Order: sequence, then C-alpha cells, then structure tokens
Amino acid sequence: MTFSLRTLRRASVFAMLLATAMPAHADEFRIAVGDGAGGTQEALGLAFVKALEEKSDGKHSAKLFLNGQLGDEQDTVTAAATGTLDFSILAINNITPFSPSVGTLTLPYVILSLEDAEKITQGEIGQQMVEKTIEDAGVRIIGWAYSGFRVLTNSKKPVTTVADLQDLVVRVPKNEIMIETYKSWGINPTPMAWSETFAALQQKVVDGQDNPYMTVHAMKFDEVQKYVTNIRYIFSIEPLIVSEQLFQSLSAEEQAAVIAAGQEATLASGQFLRAQEASIKEQLVANGMEISDPADGEAEFIERATTAVWPKFYDSIGGKDVLNGVLTALGRSAVE
Repeated sequence: MTFSLRTLRRASVFAMLLATAMPAHADEFRIAVGDGAGGTQEALGLAFVKALEEKSDGKHSAKLFLNGQLGDEQDTVTAAATGTLDFSILAINNITPFSPSVGTLTLPYVILSLEDAEKITQGEIGQQMVEKTIEDAGVRIIGWAYSGFRVLTNSKKPVTTVADLQDLVVRVPKNEIMIETYKSWGINPTPMAWSETFAALQQKVVDGQDNPYMTVHAMKFDEVQKYVTNIRYIFSIEPLIVSEQLFQSLSAEEQAAVIAAGQEATLASGQFLRAQEASIKEQLVANGMEISDPADGEAEFIERATTAVWPKFYDSIGGKDVLNGVLTALGRSAVE
C-alpha cells in the first residue's frame, strides 16, 4: 500500500492536532473550578490531584481549570451529570437547585463555625447528602472545601445594621434560600451568575455581594469593593463533585482511590482555612478594605432570617426533621 506525500502530510498534521488536544497525562481528568488562584477551591483541587496521583500509583491525574473556564458553576453540574465533564468544585448553593436537601447547609445561621461544617460534612449526615445528590443530580460529592463565612462587601458605605442595607443593590447567586434571606432583611437582591459578578461590581451595576474572605481575595474584589461586614449567615462549604457516569466506569480499585483522595483533600481544606484566613483578612485591609462587625452581635439579622426563611424551606430540604437532624448533631435545640 502506498500513500501520497499530501496524505502523509495531512496525517502528520492530524496527529499533531490530536496530541495537542489530548491531555498531557493519558488519564488526566478535567476539574472545573469557579474561583481564581489562591482560594480554597484551588487548594482543595490541588490537594485532590496530589492525593489521586499517589493513590492511583500515577495512573490517574487531573488538571484544574480556574475562573470558570469550563462554564458557570451551575452549568458544570449539568455537564458532570451528562458525562461531558469529569469533576467540578463549586459553592454548595450552586448544587442546591439540583439536590434541594443539600440546601440545609445554606439555611441562614445553621452552620456557625468551621468545626460545625467539618462535623456535618464528614459524618453520617454528610454521607446522606452524598447519596441524595447522586440520586437527584447524577453527581457524587467526594470532597468538601471549607471557605469560611460569606461576609458582605460593598462599594458605598460601612454596614452594621439591617437599616444600613436598605439602599444597597446586592448581588446574590441564583439560589432561592439566599434570595429569601436578603428579602427577610428588607431588600430585593439581584440574582446574577458568578461569571458576571466582577464586571457588575466594577461597573456599579450592583453595589455589593457576599463571599468568604478567601474568595474576596482570590477574585480580587478588593479592587472594586471598599467595605466589609462580618455577617455570618452562611458558612461557605464547596463540594468537589465527580460525574457519576465517570465514577461508575472506574474499577473498584480506582473508585477507592478517588474516594480516598477526596477525603484527604477535605482534611487539607480545613487546615488551609485555619492557616490562611487571618492573613488574608490582614492583606485585604492593607489593600484598603475597611471591616466592620454587625451591631448587637448580629441579633437583628439572625432573628429576621431564621424566623422568616427556615419555615419556607422545610419542604424543599426534605422536611423539618432534616434540619432538626443537623441541629441536634451540632448540639443545638431542634425547632418545633
């Protein structure tokens, strides 16, 4: 059989393009990451990749795609569910629309510390949420990033009371629990995709947003925001999900390596937050941000949100008993 020079050249070019398109590692997975470099999402991802390579004896690796390169966080859930994306790290509020029971952890003032977050996600309740998410969304949670409380930032003025909020336009994710929380404080927030947020803040389309200090730093929000309020209504927990289609295609040994790597990365995330958050806050202040605490220990924010918001979402999270299970596990009183 003979080939023309032109055919050989075409074959050579095709081979080069194929080699360029293929990952550097034969079994290199893609991990979508919503945030930029330096945050807890990236830290969780890097820890997972390192652990996966070790636990699979180098057979598997993965590459992080930061800053939403592979799509908005909610879009990556759909992509993973349909098998067109391998892994994603995203804010828990962006998986709640697909698996509402996970929304228990986004109810205002349920998770009150890093220790609360670790206890719930790494225990029996966390495992129940993993199983529900597989059933509801077609993705499997294999790890958790702990990013800290979603503090409020804005470009206009210090905010210490609910009254101070009233003339601010605040961006929130497209998450009903978070929208209703701001409504309980007397304002109508602006739901907006994560990928649009920085530009909207920069162009003054919205005045403020809320996210953990780690995210504020990673996304360089200090360049477009001046004031920070230490509200604690949501402790940001960010799951690492894997396509269930992909997971089921792996051997039992490979599945075990993925699970173990996720567990190791989860432990590393807690350590990362403890080690980095204080210095990140100091850096943001050095960059010109001003930090305030809510008046009266946040009492008005807490009373309004828990009274108005919790009952609205009992049904969507699977019933009041689901919330009470979390509260009881944390040593707090159940709601009646």
